[in-house]
Amino acid sequence: MKKIFAVSLISMIVVNVASGAVPWWERPTVCKLDTTDCYSKMGLGYDSEIWDTNSSCWGMKLICPEALTSSESQPIPMGKKEIAKGTGINKDFDTSLLNGDCFGARKTTSNGAMASINGKYEKVWCNGILDRPDEFLENGEITYGAQPTCEELADYGYVAVVNDNCYGKEYDLSEYYIECSGDDLLPSRIILLNGADYTNQSGNIPTDRSAANKIFDKMESVSKTQRQKYFNN
Repeated sequence: MKKIFAVSLISMIVVNVASGAVPWWERPTVCKLDTTDCYSKMGLGYDSEIWDTNSSCWGMKLICPEALTSSESQPIPMGKKEIAKGTGINKDFDTSLLNGDCFGARKTTSNGAMASINGKYEKVWCNGILDRPDEFLENGEITYGAQPTCEELADYGYVAVVNDNCYGKEYDLSEYYIECSGDDLLPSRIILLNGADYTNQSGNIPTDRSAANKIFDKMESVSKTQRQKYFNN
């Protein structure tokens, strides 16, 4: 009797499938994992062989070492909920951006001319300006410490203005004099030397920046007086 029942059951399944009925494993009443919140596709930057327990999905994102608050030398797989909470992730990095073979690139703005450092957007300096850059980005270099001052930049002939997608416009010090004042990052004046030979030694050559500023102030005052005298009308 049991054998007859088993044969009849198998016959029913075969007949149902053959007649176009939906197989039981494809019917909507069968419990299935909800993959709505899972990654729709994986590739570079993912580990597709790891089960994400918290989201009940296969696959985890590989987060770059520099984007983590812990000291790591290799990318670390992280679950979606961990990433959403920002657990162990450096706030200066965007984990939605692919950075080589892992996720996590430094946040930038102003077409890449400003980068997030310690939660604050700082200037990305054009290559070659910083004495000891801490990190190189697509558009230039950054320092984690104190930013360069106007006078430090002027010593090398640079001014802190945008130069394409980075900061630092160069002036030929044989043709221009960059004058800084106070704590302002931008110069107070940029003076055209009109072809003067600054290498020519003379008795009144300024010995420091303060002496040079006094000479330029006097020159400006004399020029203003002469202009008022001859061009007042």
